[in-house]
Amino acid sequence: MPATPDRAAEPVANSPSASDARQSPRVVLGFDFGRTRIGVATGAAVIGAARPLRVLPACRQRPDWEAIGRLIAEWRPDLLVVGVPRHADGSANTMTVAALRFSRQLHGRFHLPVATIDERLSSWEAEQRAFEPTTGRRRDGGAALDDRAAAIILESWFNQQRSLASCATPNS
Repeated sequence: MPATPDRAAEPVANSPSASDARQSPRVVLGFDFGRTRIGVATGAAVIGAARPLRVLPACRQRPDWEAIGRLIAEWRPDLLVVGVPRHADGSANTMTVAALRFSRQLHGRFHLPVATIDERLSSWEAEQRAFEPTTGRRRDGGAALDDRAAAIILESWFNQQRSLASCATPNS
């Protein structure tokens, strides 16, 4: 299911507008925020592809800011994308608030633009992709899927940006 813009999200300072995001980022890091683990993926905006990178443990329900800082220093992203979970009807829940807070903290700590996107069903989709269709068994032996969910979040954001770009392009 394609992600939709997180319209109810609080704006993050220096959030890229759709036009800025389409034009400027080359390397993007995506985050699947959780209180026990944070999945991280990297992607290239030019091709709109993402790949799982790492699952970072959270300590006492707090992000490992040093580990996140090392990833940012290593990958030097132009933009960060955070998945924001919501109920099926689109309403906010406690994790919505926590993910939005995480996105503001990312911006405040690393001074990079941060975009948010509705991530409903990204973990479910990562779980579905992990199963072998013929046997019904997990391909990965049960490893955490948070980094794969982050890749799905990032791919959804890339797809959304392409869609916005095609709607904004006038027909000749």
